[in-house]
Formats: sequence, C-alpha cells, structure tokens
Amino acid sequence: MQADQVLNHLKKHGQLLDLEIASATGIALAQVRKTLADLTTRGEISQCSVTHFYGNKRVDGFQCRISGYVPPVAPGRKAGPTKNVSSD
Repeated sequence: MQADQVLNHLKKHGQLLDLEIASATGIALAQVRKTLADLTTRGEISQCSVTHFYGNKRVDGFQCRISGYVPPVAPGRKAGPTKNVSSD
C-alpha cells in the first residue's frame, strides 16, 4: 500500500527528494527509502543519490522520478539552429 502511495505522489508531483516524499505522505523516512528501493528494483522509478549542504550541515538523500518520464517542452520561443561560420 505504501508503494502505491509513494508512486501516486511521484506521478502527481514529479521529481522529488525522499525527504519531501516522507514529509508529504507522512510515512517514516526509513520506510520511504525501503519503498523507493523496491520500486527501483521493479523498474517503476529512477533514483539517484544527492548531497545537499545547509550551511555546514551535510544532508544525503535520494532524488526520484517515474521511469521513462520525459517532461513536456516548456512553452515559448525556442532558439533556432546555429549556423556554422567558417573562416577562410
């Protein structure tokens, strides 16, 4: 049941840290990390380890997102192709 709750939260909110998932869902951080490891082995999510520093305090965690998810292109103008300029 916790795997479904974590997976649904990631689907709704996109890429998140394990700390953010634990805080939002009310599940203990250790249990969230175990659930994320299970979802990773099943191939349902992608995760990588990250380190943040808050002043002198080091915080290690995992950043997760749904596997195979490619975010949509942002609206607005895009840069055009660059021209190759050769100097002769």
